[in-house]
Amino acid sequence: MIKKLLLILALACSFSLFGQPIDTVAMRSAIERQLATYPESNLQDIYKSFYQEHFGPGHIISDTATARHYLMLELSEMGETQSPYFEPTGSQGYYVRVYLSAIADSLITAERLLDAFIRSANLWQEPAASWLDKWEAIVSIIQTNKMEIGNFETDLPLLTEAARNNQAVHHSSRYNEAYHPHYRIVERGIFEIELKPSLK
Repeated sequence: MIKKLLLILALACSFSLFGQPIDTVAMRSAIERQLATYPESNLQDIYKSFYQEHFGPGHIISDTATARHYLMLELSEMGETQSPYFEPTGSQGYYVRVYLSAIADSLITAERLLDAFIRSANLWQEPAASWLDKWEAIVSIIQTNKMEIGNFETDLPLLTEAARNNQAVHHSSRYNEAYHPHYRIVERGIFEIELKPSLK
């Protein structure tokens, strides 16, 4: 009887997110990769990467004209950058950050990236797991593995409150000063077929 109860409990935990278990191994790997690649990351930069994977770019597109205006403005103000051309978001890579350096180096056009960005927003669907559940799993991984992350204790309550409201955040000032990130989020399928061949 006890064994049966334990089995039921284990199954309940595995599928507690509406049939979509959280891959904590992949999450830990993604966090470790971020900290190795961008050691100036604060907790909110990790939040941002996983948030982008969860919600895609839809939360920042109001209309095409506005999206085009901000893209062209950012390109004009970007300056020198040593960013990669692309990198995955989160732990599953459902969305990809495509850096504006690819436009600056004439590998793709601004209109091509803008089109992929806007269509990616239109493809977004509500994930089975809640964002707060995912965020709490991320925090648990960081705490359990005693990962050293800047401003962790200060940022944690603020970011957890943001997660409760499905709220987006900016990169930390420390991250911006160190890496000057300029990119747009593109759905992985669109990226793989339409953009990646030009970025190799």
